[in-house]
Amino acid sequence: MTFSSRQRLTGIRRRSVQVSSESLITAQTLAADRRLPLVVRPTQGSLNLAAWAETQRDWIETKLHHHGGLLFRGFDSADTLGLEQFLNVLSDNLLDYAYRSTPRTQVSGKVYTSTEYPASQTIPLHNEMAYSRQWPLKIAFLCVQPAVSGGMTPIADSRQVYQALPTDLRSRWQQQQILYVRNYGGSLDLPWQTVFQTDDPAAVEAFCQANGMTWSWGNGNRLRTQQICQAVARHPHTGDWVWFNQAHLFHISNLEPAVREGLLADIAEADLPRNAYYGDGSALDEADVAIIRAAYQAHTVMFPWQQGDVLLLDNMLAAHGRTPYSGPRKVLVGMAQPHQNLAGVAD
Repeated sequence: MTFSSRQRLTGIRRRSVQVSSESLITAQTLAADRRLPLVVRPTQGSLNLAAWAETQRDWIETKLHHHGGLLFRGFDSADTLGLEQFLNVLSDNLLDYAYRSTPRTQVSGKVYTSTEYPASQTIPLHNEMAYSRQWPLKIAFLCVQPAVSGGMTPIADSRQVYQALPTDLRSRWQQQQILYVRNYGGSLDLPWQTVFQTDDPAAVEAFCQANGMTWSWGNGNRLRTQQICQAVARHPHTGDWVWFNQAHLFHISNLEPAVREGLLADIAEADLPRNAYYGDGSALDEADVAIIRAAYQAHTVMFPWQQGDVLLLDNMLAAHGRTPYSGPRKVLVGMAQPHQNLAGVAD
């Protein structure tokens, strides 16, 4: 990993961005060659983030569409309630975490813990819920307690990731789309009751029907779902094309080699908790998946969390992840402004 490909953006020369003359805030990019994120700070103390956002919705939206992410640092009321109030200012439609992929705990209202994976694990860069046909356009993170070391939330510009990929790869994946296969049951992944937030099989089937998913029930109340989704997408407001899927997370190659070999010694590949294929069911080219991971790495931006930070991302324009960490860490998340692509193809 080189400094140029993955930057810890502390002490780097900053490039100023002009804001309104009232100057209640300053807005600066963290590095001259990175438009993501834009760091927004109050010029005086006691500036409530949600209250300030009430009068700055257009400014926030414009900057968010340009930069892909805004890091609000040094504002007051940066707590669980403040995060939900802030999101309510930006959208009148906050999302529940439905059709889940990772373990999370509901903290209050529509605010959840970030993914509760072990501290030793890396969460690869991804766009929230890009494995489905419905996703939030906005996602916000609140740092309640930064880790002693590590625990950063790396981000990457999805437009740049898209542009960095070979044209033939983009075209092939866009045409073939992605088939996500999930098997629920046992102890290897989330149970379907958690994923769909219901104990009623009929409710699960109704959700699958509404979202273009096929399903089948097996012995022991086990469930398998399959859904074809987009590989790329076009932003509904900016018109930008973005790389937008989670194939590199779902694909079997995302498992550590020892884990992969152990699982395949016990169960068939078709019965793995999750996997990704081309839309016709054929195997993904692992060389393609490696190129995609390299593109994310090349455009990764990292910064250390500070207590009270709020990171607002346009979920289509910016991907996010998590680095391993030590010590206690608490980062909360809220999602807003649902968008759907029920056809499952690139808009």
